Amino acid sequence: MLQTVQRAAQVLRLFTPEQAEWGVTEVAAALGLPKSGAHSLLSTLASEGLLQRIPGGRYRLGWSLFEHSQTLLETTDFLLIARRVMEQLVAGWGETTHLAVLIDGQVLYVEKLQGDRALEIVLSRVGKRLPAHCSGVGKVLLAHRPWEEVLAIVKRQGLPSLTPNTITSIDRLRIELEEVRLQGFAYDQEEVMVDLCCAAAPIRDETGEVIAALSLSVPAYRFYPYRQRLTTAVIEAAQHVSMQLGYYVETPEWTRPKRSGSRSAAWATRA
Repeated sequence: MLQTVQRAAQVLRLFTPEQAEWGVTEVAAALGLPKSGAHSLLSTLASEGLLQRIPGGRYRLGWSLFEHSQTLLETTDFLLIARRVMEQLVAGWGETTHLAVLIDGQVLYVEKLQGDRALEIVLSRVGKRLPAHCSGVGKVLLAHRPWEEVLAIVKRQGLPSLTPNTITSIDRLRIELEEVRLQGFAYDQEEVMVDLCCAAAPIRDETGEVIAALSLSVPAYRFYPYRQRLTTAVIEAAQHVSMQLGYYVETPEWTRPKRSGSRSAAWATRA
């Protein structure tokens, strides 16, 4: 039974935006299964609505998965809370904000809101996965995992270079993750996309475990002059989410009285 469930999960993971359709022979080859076993798995998943059979004997993801994904989105506390904070960040800064989690050693973007002066970032659409070592959110998430787990991820996935600035050395990655863990935030300095930078910070649950990462992505020419303000905004926004999840943050900056008397949070103020 356990092996069958694992095989079913492996089949579902084959379907990506790059290859949204699969045939029996292709699935059998990809997973090292006999064609009869692959056919049985695909047929069963289709009968349960997790896949749909299309002309030519091929398969696509089924609409039942969409239904389940909506349930997940509507019942995940940190996502609901974070979305409200992200809306304030976007309204105040006009940039793009991301929310991400770590899945199978990769960054999975679960929410993205784009501001009125933001760059178009195709690589980080909702549901997209990226290597974790090159993004701000990915560094935050990796920094709070055991180093042995990070090594296993790197051994499995490598350190692919997306730009000339991407970290490709395991020693450099170790040093940077140690800094991220100590300082409480991470930067992506044109490591995923040239001319794009971001600051990211961790979101913690009531036990203090890092369950997600929040970021602001900014064109490089706007990022460097306002890096400190952007960093502070992201850290305090992430703390705001964490506190609503039950995590105790001692005297966070955003709760302190503001000299201007403005009602808006400091982290939601445009530079």
